[in-house]
Amino acid sequence: MGEHSEEEPVSMDPVALLDFSKSGGLVTAIAQDALSDEILMVAHMNEESFRLTVETGEAVYWSRSRGRLWHKGEESGNVQRIDSLYIDCDGDVVLMKVQQVGDAACHTGKRSCFFRRVEADSVVDVGVQVFDPEKVYKK
Repeated sequence: MGEHSEEEPVSMDPVALLDFSKSGGLVTAIAQDALSDEILMVAHMNEESFRLTVETGEAVYWSRSRGRLWHKGEESGNVQRIDSLYIDCDGDVVLMKVQQVGDAACHTGKRSCFFRRVEADSVVDVGVQVFDPEKVYKK
């Protein structure tokens, strides 16, 4: 059995642990509910969005579709407050344990982006609808 040992914190820039060269300057970012462990969403971060996430304590992503920084909740108010942040062993994935403000992480108004459960020959919507996106996103 492995033993858990407490390590002393090492003062360093966490960006040094990330490898932005693997995927065109981006790393994968996973948002997980800090209390329930539910995976809420997966997105991407570049170096600037990662730094802003660490500095502000709220999730900031790089939106590939918009081609710009995206502060989660900038339109809906459903920000993700960071409880803890982890970097994987390869330096290409960030895991954030978050407090999801407003209870909805998905732009569809659902609690989680992972609301489509695949069954043998069908797909079932198992999502919890938190808000109506047509009323929240005025486009």
